[in-house]
Amino acid sequence: MNEIFHRTSIRKYLDKPIENEKIQKLLQAAMAAPSAGNQQPWEFYAVKDKTALEKLSQTSPYAGCAASAPLAFVACYRVNCKMPEYAQIDLSASVENLLLEADALNLGAVWLGIAPLKDRMEAVRKVLNIPKNLDAFAIIPCGYPEAVHDQQDRFDEQRVHYVL
Repeated sequence: MNEIFHRTSIRKYLDKPIENEKIQKLLQAAMAAPSAGNQQPWEFYAVKDKTALEKLSQTSPYAGCAASAPLAFVACYRVNCKMPEYAQIDLSASVENLLLEADALNLGAVWLGIAPLKDRMEAVRKVLNIPKNLDAFAIIPCGYPEAVHDQQDRFDEQRVHYVL
């Protein structure tokens, strides 16, 4: 799976909309993630509205790139799922799947963490009017990349410990 070694965080996008078929594939990839007890706690907001994207860009000091994206996903999790202590872990796998699929579709995306910081989670809730049974987990701006750069090699043999 080449996308694992190709994917990078993309924060600058061309002014070009993402086709609905690609949006569907991104969401299908996100929802194909494993989850604790198969609880699948995720729900997604696909945000194209420029006013909402601008407001999302102000919910975190790191979210500025959302304002210029043609699309941002907001990944949320159900607070009353059967194993809530694993919901954020489940969402992490889901967001990673979405990022890998974005790369496979020649799109760029970046994971902007919101959870577990309550002030940021509430700011996102207010922008999208997210109901109380959901908590915002991450904002994932997505679009056709303005530029692509090589992924750095992060493998470090000294961090591997074999137990034989």
